[in-house]
Amino acid sequence: MDWRFVRAFGIRLPMRYGIHGIDVSRHNDRINWKRVRQMEADGVRLQFVFVKATEGATMTDKHFDKNWTEAKKSNLRRGAYHFYHPTRDPVKQANNFIRHVELSTGDFAPVVDFEVTNGQSEEAIVAGLRLWLATVEEHYRARPIIYTNGSLYKRYIKGNLDEYPLWIADYSTKHLRAYDPDRLYLWQHNQNGWVQGIRGQVDFNVFVMDENRLQEICL
Repeated sequence: MDWRFVRAFGIRLPMRYGIHGIDVSRHNDRINWKRVRQMEADGVRLQFVFVKATEGATMTDKHFDKNWTEAKKSNLRRGAYHFYHPTRDPVKQANNFIRHVELSTGDFAPVVDFEVTNGQSEEAIVAGLRLWLATVEEHYRARPIIYTNGSLYKRYIKGNLDEYPLWIADYSTKHLRAYDPDRLYLWQHNQNGWVQGIRGQVDFNVFVMDENRLQEICL
C-alpha cells in the first residue's frame, strides 16, 4: 500500500493509489471549496468528494445544495449519498433522494449509506435495501453504490447484493483481502484527516481499482 504520513493532511495515506477524495455532510459545517481544491501535499491533490444529500424518508442535509454546487465549481468529481434507515419505507427514502439530487454526466452514481440496522431482521434489511437500490437505479439509469462497514458487509451485503459496486469503510486494516476485488471500488481508510477550508476532521477515501475503471461507477 506504500503507507506514508502526509503532515498537511494529518494522516497516513496509501500512496499505492492515485485518486484520493473525501466525503462531507452538515457536520463539516460551511466549507471553503476553493481552498479544498487548491490544497496539495506530497504530490496528493483531492480529486473527488461525496456529499450527504438525504436521510430517511423526509430529511435533507442543510448544506447539501451549497456543497453540491460548489464542489462542481471547484472541478471535483462529485457524488451524493443517502443515509438509509431500515425502519423507514425504502421507496419513500429513494424518492426523498430523487427529489433532491440531480445528477449530471461525470458525477458518481448514487450512493446508499448503510451503517445502522435498527433492530431489523436480516431478511427485512436486505429486501429494503434491494428496493431502494432498484428504485434509484430505475430513475438515474445507473447502478447505485453501496457504502457500508466491514461487519455489515459480511452479514448483509456479501452473498445478497454482490452485483452492486462497493464502497467500504474500514479503518482497521492495512489491506483489502476481505472484500471482493471485482466489486470494491472505494475505500474509506481514515476518518481523522484534515483539509484546508474544512473545519474539524474529515473522512478520507481512495479509488482502489485501476484508474481507467473510474467511469464504471459514474454517469
